[in-house]
Amino acid sequence: MARNREKKGSLVFQLQQELEKKLAIGESKFSDKKIGTNKEKIYSWNTFKAYLKHGTYFLSWAKEQYRVKSLDEAKPFVNEWLKSREADGMSAYTIKLEASAMAKIYNLDTAELYKGQNRARAGITRSRGQKIRDKHFSDEKHSELIRFCRATGLRRAELAQIKGSDLLIKGNQAFLQVTRNTKGGRPRLVPLVLDTDFVQQILFSAGENKVFPAVPNGADIHGYRADFATTLYKKLARDIKDIPKEDRYICRKDLKGVVYDKKAMLEVSRALGHNRIDVIAGHYLRG
Repeated sequence: MARNREKKGSLVFQLQQELEKKLAIGESKFSDKKIGTNKEKIYSWNTFKAYLKHGTYFLSWAKEQYRVKSLDEAKPFVNEWLKSREADGMSAYTIKLEASAMAKIYNLDTAELYKGQNRARAGITRSRGQKIRDKHFSDEKHSELIRFCRATGLRRAELAQIKGSDLLIKGNQAFLQVTRNTKGGRPRLVPLVLDTDFVQQILFSAGENKVFPAVPNGADIHGYRADFATTLYKKLARDIKDIPKEDRYICRKDLKGVVYDKKAMLEVSRALGHNRIDVIAGHYLRG
C-alpha cells in the first residue's frame, strides 16, 4: 500500500496520468480539428512518448530548482525552463517540441510560451514569457534584487543560496564565490566589476545569512543574466580594429555581420557558468 501511495504521488506518475487522459488513438484529428477539440488530444503513441520524455525532463528540472511536488506547482516555471534549454544549446526543433509538450500538458495557448531565439532573434523582445509568470511582479518593489542580479549574473537557484560570506577579496579585486546549487556542481568566481560598491554593501549587510532567501517567481532571471553579460562584455571587449583575426567571433544568420571579441566572450561565459562562447553570442549578448 505504501509503495502504491508513493508511486501515485510521484511527478512522473502525475505527468503520465495527465497525458493518458488526452490519448485519442484511432480518433480522427481532422474531424476534431473542425470542431476545435484537437488541441485537447494526443493522436499517436510517438507523440505521447515524446511529450512524456520531455515533460519528465521539465519536471526533473523543476523539482531540482524549486522542490515542486505536483504538476500545478511546476507550471509557473515553464517559460524559465524553455529559456534555460535554449541557453544550454538545444536546437530550435527541440525548443519547439518541448513548448508543444508543455502546451499539451498544461492546456496552454502556444502564444503564452517562449518561442526561442534561434529562428527569429531580431523580432524577439527581452522577456518573451511574461504572460505566465511576471504580470504581478513589481520591479520597484524588488529593485535591489534586480540590481544585484544585473551586477552578478547568477542563476535563480544560485541566487537563493548566496550568503554575505561568499564575498572574496583578492588583492584589489572583489569576487563572488558561487559554490551552491551551481549547474553541474561546478563552482566559479564571479568578478565584481559592475556596480561593485552596491553589491559589496548588500553582501556585507547579509553577513553569514542568505542575501535573498526568497526569490520571487516573477523575476526575469534570464533577462537579468543577459543584461549582466552584455554590460560585462562591453566593459571587457577590445575595439574591433584592435582584435586579431583569430580572436574575432563572426556571427551568422540574423546577426550576420556582427563581430565579437572571443577573449571577452570567454570571460563573460565563465562568469555566467558556461564555457561556450557560442551560447552567449546567441542567447545573452544584446547589441
